[in-house]
Amino acid sequence: MTAYNYPKPLCDVERTINLWVQLKAETGAAGLPEKVAEIEAALAEKLAELRALPDDPALLAREPDDLEGIRALRPDGTRRYWTELPEAEYRDKLEGAWLGRCAGNALGSIVELWDIDKMQRWADYLGDDFPPTDYWKEAERPFEYKYETSRRDSFTRSKMDGVPTDDDLIYTQLGMLILEDYGPGFSVDDVGAAWVKYLPVSPATPVLENLQSGVAPTDAAEADNPVQFWICGDIRSDPWAYAAPGYPEKAAEFAWRDASVSCRRNGTYGAMYFSAVISAAFALGDPLAAVEAGLSEIPAECVLAREARWALDAASGIKDFRAARAAADARYAGMHPVHTINNAALTIWGLALGGDDYTKLIGETVAMGLDNDCTAATAGSIFGAAYGADAIPAHWTRRFNNKAHSFIIGQESFALDDMVNRFTALARQVHE
Repeated sequence: MTAYNYPKPLCDVERTINLWVQLKAETGAAGLPEKVAEIEAALAEKLAELRALPDDPALLAREPDDLEGIRALRPDGTRRYWTELPEAEYRDKLEGAWLGRCAGNALGSIVELWDIDKMQRWADYLGDDFPPTDYWKEAERPFEYKYETSRRDSFTRSKMDGVPTDDDLIYTQLGMLILEDYGPGFSVDDVGAAWVKYLPVSPATPVLENLQSGVAPTDAAEADNPVQFWICGDIRSDPWAYAAPGYPEKAAEFAWRDASVSCRRNGTYGAMYFSAVISAAFALGDPLAAVEAGLSEIPAECVLAREARWALDAASGIKDFRAARAAADARYAGMHPVHTINNAALTIWGLALGGDDYTKLIGETVAMGLDNDCTAATAGSIFGAAYGADAIPAHWTRRFNNKAHSFIIGQESFALDDMVNRFTALARQVHE
């Protein structure tokens, strides 16, 4: 069984058309501009027909977008573990979650979307362990920048000075700012306003462009945006759990408000699910127990819930990163490498393989490939929330120097300890 039945992809149609257009221009063919206009019109017509195809009504009924509808289809579960904030325990676990996220992301960022064989060859060339047990010795294309702020070689163990910039970390910073600017009662409109105020770029490019052009935040996810189910909501999960620790229902609600700007259905559920998982991990102290608990905050029969249950059931048979990737490739053939579903399975298997060993956790997860800076960051956050800061070996964090770089407008960096203080203040508000 596969998650979705994808038809055969339309490979290189645009490229093939353009090559023929160039050739016909070079041979002096008559009527070329008219034919190009005819092709453009035909493609636009067929695309409109494709977009208008009706969704399966039975599946749609199992996957609502409104919060009330989502909650009506949740399974039974514990909505809140902590009724009061145990501040000392929370602060230690919050530091662990944030450091765990930062290190997992920094390890995966410069090999993001690489296949296993390419990572293996790079490790062999450098003389590094694979799966990695420390940051990469060198970066491919070292002088290129990520998001125009951090050079790629700043992710390496000899050049790192602070947590380098990456979108997976920016959204944790942004979530904190949203909660500070608007309070725990923030709205979808507030999220949209914050994107325009603080983000110069976003991997959810169609959404940011929609917002910048005046599309209402509640509509931005659906306006010419075919990537509504991708991982862009999932990677924004952390701040909502950090502000609602031990309170997965509230964390998932925060995530729903945030994800509604860019996602629908399983894209939104990915955000809600991992927010609930991280929130539960603070209280449960067990990553896989938290993975189970998070299922209580999304519709029981949505595709993500089904696939997360499958990944949990299959985990005992996944012995290493290669087996994990092979299982994902077999079940999710045709799925985009930055989709919510396939990367959720890899995150779960990374947690299962890693156990209480943080180095093994992020090393195996990065080695699986796909959107591996995202999966290692999320897995690292869950691990840290469960086990605390002391469970993360010092070599992963000693180069952070108490700062995380940022491309948020007007904010070049954040002090790590200051973020812990600020999230603690927000968690107090939520738990009042």
